[in-house]
Amino acid sequence: MTHKKWLGSTAARAVVSVLALVVVFGAGFFLGAGAQPTNAQVNPNTRVPVDVEAEFAAFWETYNLIQKTYLEPVEVEVLVDGAISGMVDALGDQFSGYVEPEFNALDTDLSGSITGIGVVIEENEDTGRIFIANVLEGTPAQNAGLIEGDIFLSVNGEDVTGFSTDQLASRVRGQEGTTVNLTMLRGEKELEFSIVRARIDIPNIETEVIEGAYGYVRLNQFTTEARSQLDAAIGELALQDKQGLILDLRGNPGGLLSAAVQVASMFVSGEQVVLYEQFGDGTEQTFTADGSALNIGVPIVVLVDERSASASELVVGAWQDYDLVTVIGTTTFGKGVVQTQRDLVNGGGLRLTIARWLSPNRVSIHETGIVPDIVVEWDAEARAADPTNDPQLQRAVQFLQTGQ
Repeated sequence: MTHKKWLGSTAARAVVSVLALVVVFGAGFFLGAGAQPTNAQVNPNTRVPVDVEAEFAAFWETYNLIQKTYLEPVEVEVLVDGAISGMVDALGDQFSGYVEPEFNALDTDLSGSITGIGVVIEENEDTGRIFIANVLEGTPAQNAGLIEGDIFLSVNGEDVTGFSTDQLASRVRGQEGTTVNLTMLRGEKELEFSIVRARIDIPNIETEVIEGAYGYVRLNQFTTEARSQLDAAIGELALQDKQGLILDLRGNPGGLLSAAVQVASMFVSGEQVVLYEQFGDGTEQTFTADGSALNIGVPIVVLVDERSASASELVVGAWQDYDLVTVIGTTTFGKGVVQTQRDLVNGGGLRLTIARWLSPNRVSIHETGIVPDIVVEWDAEARAADPTNDPQLQRAVQFLQTGQ
């Protein structure tokens, strides 16, 4: 049974550009190649607790009546999947979810090399529809003509109405070289796409020098290698000869809690608090910096937007509390809770919210997000119209030039 602590985001709460942050090829939800169903083994978690036997009597009564009297035969696995899904849905938590065994793939390694079509998906809570929030360059999705805003109607002939982003992602992903057939809604037109899944190598770090004076580093996700990659990238920029550093976390959906703590420790010195994690039983765990702070020596600007979520917010929240950076962009996604991902004994996958996190100043950003020090708007429509005209990056350079 696998168990990972996760700080990514899986569903949008409301309007247009709040990113669901489930990447169909793996980043964000980090779906792997597929877990195989296991032989169910009895353990303390698989027994019915004695104190709720009476409450579950109606459940078993329903199961037995279906088995004995329902008109058509029903596979036991179908009933089990439906029961688990219903139980998790009853939590009313958009970040908790169940994926059936044949679609479960929670065991991926966050290496940044994944198989899929190359889109980021988002759920609009008002309509329940899942749409494309971003199409990555050079991917099968872009080559097939998918665009930001396309709405998923069906995958391989299966109606995806009412699906969670986890469930949709598990259907769209698949083995390299296989084909996925999508029906999409664009405006009022239904469009059909047949897309061959491919192996996609996602560059987790992008760097450049702007105007010969300002180092720029973009981090796309908080993988196991994120800190070492950032250290290498910053070292190559030779900041001792630069006038500032711009760290871009826009569109970064989060990742592993351990990676977030390591990245936060780049600027948080000594053993100062990075975050507090509060659990449902009232207990609390404190995470501190690991003593690996870098001696940057130049002003630092961090770029964020409405797609920056969870681990991104954790890191920026710590830096902002200690006044270590200047944050520019738009208010972040607002996900201040932590999930675990587990493989169940039937081969299915379960994601559960287990804790909330607070910044060093004990601030919760859940459902509110982090407000930048300098707000600069750049919405999805403007990004699509002219991705090279980046007012947030321009404002970051201006700040480093003028100090205001």
